[in-house]
Amino acid sequence: MKKIFFLLTASVAIISCSKVKDGEYLITGTATGIANGKTIILQGSDPVTNMTVALDTVKVENGKFEIKGKVAEPAFHTLILQDANAPIPFILETGEIAITIDKDSIHKSKISGTYNNEEFVKFQEDLNKTQKKLMDFQKNNTAKMQQAQQAQDTATINGLMKQYMEIQTEVQADTKKKYVTYAESHPKSFISALIVKGMSEDPTADAKKVESIYNSLDESVKNTTPAKAAKTKIGQAKLPAVGASAPPVGSAK
Repeated sequence: MKKIFFLLTASVAIISCSKVKDGEYLITGTATGIANGKTIILQGSDPVTNMTVALDTVKVENGKFEIKGKVAEPAFHTLILQDANAPIPFILETGEIAITIDKDSIHKSKISGTYNNEEFVKFQEDLNKTQKKLMDFQKNNTAKMQQAQQAQDTATINGLMKQYMEIQTEVQADTKKKYVTYAESHPKSFISALIVKGMSEDPTADAKKVESIYNSLDESVKNTTPAKAAKTKIGQAKLPAVGASAPPVGSAK
């Protein structure tokens, strides 16, 4: 009995230590080596115009920064560090989000703390492995291509282009499979909602597969904007085409 009481007490203590309530977010940032006073802008999309807008601006102080606010649902946002050459993408959602900025390589900045952000990181790492073959080919053959272009060696240029296109086709097919596999196996992930939305907008996608994946999503994910858009597309796909003739009366049995 004492053990049960202790566990319950510990659980309450853990919950009470949370710095955010439902519908709120807290971004705790580490910006080691970045000068005091450098600005960091939180950017998102206007829900009406879909244009990028600044939502908040803070300054780095002693290698740290913090951004608090409210959020209705998960959505991709970016952090813009003053003088940096690239944004830091992440998913803004309820919870405590930790972002460690790599000032020398912004794309290596680390994001953690919430389920969807950790899923985003793992998903991106998996995609990078798939796309590495294409990146390696580009890296290993850039100089060769430049030399061929300078020498107007069309045979070499055409050969490299052919190899590149073959690898690109392979990588695209593998990437598409990973998207589908991920969405099928992660019904609670916001990434899955984005994937289903993309599939619903692809005329070459298997309509039954798209609907099946959508139906398997957790209700919390179905309530996100991209999942709702996918639902609309799925419904539209079931409607008869404009101008299509109705089946003859009595033909269905």
